[in-house]
Amino acid sequence: MAKKENVRQMGGPGRGGRQMLQKGAIKTLNMGTVKRLLSYLSAYKAKLILVFICILVATLANVASSLFLQTLIDDYVMPLVGTIAPDFSALFHALMIMCAVYLVGIVSVLFYNRTMAVISQGTLKIIRDEMFRHMQELPIRYFDRNTHGDIMSHFTNDADTLRQMLSQTLPQLFSSVISLVAVFCSMLHLSIWLTLLTVGFTFFSLFLVKSIASRSGGYFVKQQKSLGELNGFIEEMVNGEKVIKVFCHENKAMEEFAEKNEDLRQNMSKANALSMLIMPMMGNLGNVLYVLVALVGGAMGIAGVMNLSIGGEATVTMGTIASFLVLSRNFMNPITQVSQQLNSVIMAMAGAGRIFELLDEKTGIWAWKDGNKLTRLRGEVVLDKVDFSYVEGKQVLFDVDVYAEPGQKVAFVGATGAGKTTITNLINRFYYIDDGKIRYDGININLIKKADLRRSLGVVLQEVNLFTGTVMENIRYGNLDATDEECIEAAKLVNADSFIRMLPKGYDTVLEGDGSGLSQGQRQLISIARAAVADPPCMILDEATSSIDTMTESIVQKGMDNLMKGRTVFVIAHRLSTVQNADVIMVMDKGRIIERGNHERLMEKKGVYYRLYTGAAE
Repeated sequence: MAKKENVRQMGGPGRGGRQMLQKGAIKTLNMGTVKRLLSYLSAYKAKLILVFICILVATLANVASSLFLQTLIDDYVMPLVGTIAPDFSALFHALMIMCAVYLVGIVSVLFYNRTMAVISQGTLKIIRDEMFRHMQELPIRYFDRNTHGDIMSHFTNDADTLRQMLSQTLPQLFSSVISLVAVFCSMLHLSIWLTLLTVGFTFFSLFLVKSIASRSGGYFVKQQKSLGELNGFIEEMVNGEKVIKVFCHENKAMEEFAEKNEDLRQNMSKANALSMLIMPMMGNLGNVLYVLVALVGGAMGIAGVMNLSIGGEATVTMGTIASFLVLSRNFMNPITQVSQQLNSVIMAMAGAGRIFELLDEKTGIWAWKDGNKLTRLRGEVVLDKVDFSYVEGKQVLFDVDVYAEPGQKVAFVGATGAGKTTITNLINRFYYIDDGKIRYDGININLIKKADLRRSLGVVLQEVNLFTGTVMENIRYGNLDATDEECIEAAKLVNADSFIRMLPKGYDTVLEGDGSGLSQGQRQLISIARAAVADPPCMILDEATSSIDTMTESIVQKGMDNLMKGRTVFVIAHRLSTVQNADVIMVMDKGRIIERGNHERLMEKKGVYYRLYTGAAE
């Protein structure tokens, strides 16, 4: 039974035209990427507020303990020096206060790190869901242009760089900013002169970090790209390992792998060699600053230089120097920690740029308007003077005219590369034509929603793809709403029921991988049953029996004949015995239809079809 579609037109360029949603490619390592990435955190506003509060508490606890060091030394330790019977009770009480402050800081750090782990994983789930959902809407052309391994790399390597940045670097940035502000104010409270020394030295350090980071950033972008290319190559080689061995291509494959692996090694080495300089450099610069502050502060104390602070003027004490030394270390630490995370930031931005490039691949919203009526799909397909080229300037179809009435069986025959499969790909709207029109039930297919169009087209391919799961689940893949009874009826329709029931657990038998435990004919029958349960008004059979023996072909052919009854069917076949009963046979050559008619008429003409069928010489 033919399915129904609810169709309506969405706005677009020109009357009844196409509406394409397209955004410019997101450039890696720019503020647009950062803002777009942070927008995914909006779902966790409440948790982020708690994280911010905990970071604030942890930072203030750290600064407070540093400031308290001055009071501890000047007011509790120094008065006890030289006394005959020192009373340590006040000192013990002060130390307990410091312990409590440290404990609050530790608990706050533990809480915000744990919460950020939850936020980062939740955010990545949202991004991965959006990537996968968007991938289902991408045209076939995208998958032709990009290797499967590179596409997989978006979900694995690129996503993992974001996880590291969100869970570690982002809270570190929050903490560093708050810490810098708090420590800067505290240093001003102790000594303006020493603060100026610290800030000036810090700016000198940042200049060095910037010069290194700017050089390593480009290599991190190249690293992510090289990693995706290497993954794509490995995936391709694993799938084609049998072909590699048959043609003794192992050495060439190893050479190509070594070349791509070397490219990745060089980019990773250059990126990490530069970025790994930052951490030890900042650590050593922090030590230099520590020594400078000790020397200058000690000299000021010995010389009796009046110390200026926002609290007033006073002499430099031992407690002031000790407290400022800790604060100077705390001032450099956030910068050192951020520089340590800089390579993960650059990698994450490179990964985010690649992810957003995938999300920004062109997709369209397609529909057509017929009031509020539901229009039944009958399966009338017309190709009117269609021209097409996969690559601009290399045309593969020329002025193709096809007319298929509802319920007709139309066959395409011809040499490999003649354009047979290309026509069926265009009917599915996997590609867009250069010129002409394709109409489905009198409607331009550009005005029909892709999902609705493809739901009405059942496809059985030469290469069978089965999924890990039961036989029942593989059949139901054609219609997720189908009941067990409907799946069994579909299997009976295509002559698959008998062999399925002979499997160890019948319809509940689990197929592993691509169903390698079944014969090619059995796998093909399951794929035909999958198309049958979808119950489409139109079928496309692309070399469905070419890879099985003639005895199995007769069984599969009966199943397909049952499936084709009452439907518009497009058949592509090299074995002309499978298309003799077609209503119309199209003979193709180099992208053109050179003959058309049924079997009898074409045999009478004694043209190309006659020579193909009989093997006669020209």
